Amino acid sequence: MIKILFVCHGNICRSTMAESVFTYMVKERGLQEEFYINSAATSYEEIGNTPHYGTVNKLRAVGIPLVPHRAVRMTQEDYEEYDYLIGMDTANIRNMTRIAGGDKEQKIYKLMTFADSGRDVADPWYTGDFESTYRDVTQGCEAFLKYLERKGEI
Repeated sequence: MIKILFVCHGNICRSTMAESVFTYMVKERGLQEEFYINSAATSYEEIGNTPHYGTVNKLRAVGIPLVPHRAVRMTQEDYEEYDYLIGMDTANIRNMTRIAGGDKEQKIYKLMTFADSGRDVADPWYTGDFESTYRDVTQGCEAFLKYLERKGEI
């Protein structure tokens, strides 16, 4: 089983969207038994909160079920538990590496690197643009699945 943790700043917009989108993609391919998928924050700001209404509305509009979730913070133990810890932007990666105490096993990735891009997934908390975030998340998740296929993990 491949264990994946999607991570963003607050765990109510991007990482929750990525968790829901990736869960949907995996289920559509009949691969749900191959994965354990979750999400977390690098901050304490939104802990316990439900996903942002912008994320909820965007996923509803495109017919992707929202994974039931309340924001949690990434822990050092998560680094040991998960095979892939996938952040949404450069600041997330820096904070994830700090929380994990380093990345000695090379498990921390930025989502868009799987889509051959170094760009960040913009935070819709600030931009208000959930459409662009959804496009990036979908592109990154599709590319991540292809990456896993190429590696022979699925």
